Amino acid sequence: MSSEFDQLSDFELDDEEFSDELSEFEDFDADLENVLVRTAVLQKNNMVALLCIKSATAGAAICRVDPRENHPAVQLYDDPTAALEWFTKSLSTSRKNGWRLVYDGLPLQG
Repeated sequence: MSSEFDQLSDFELDDEEFSDELSEFEDFDADLENVLVRTAVLQKNNMVALLCIKSATAGAAICRVDPRENHPAVQLYDDPTAALEWFTKSLSTSRKNGWRLVYDGLPLQG
């Protein structure tokens, strides 16, 4: 039996440029007491997208996984307040553009 999930995706995370950005995103784990992590899962038609924020006192990073793009996008911020503001605006704009919020909270594991 075949399903749409059996097909191989064109989405690859091997790109060196993205790997460098991702390693910077993961560096925020240094002080776990002051780290905010939030993941939003959005759905529109047959697409699923992710919007994630990870912030600490020293800065923040936002990662967007859009099924219409070849690679995830990571934006780094020196100001965690500005990053949270951008994350909130982006989530609001996505909902206005027809994306339905499926999940908003801590990263899903397991």
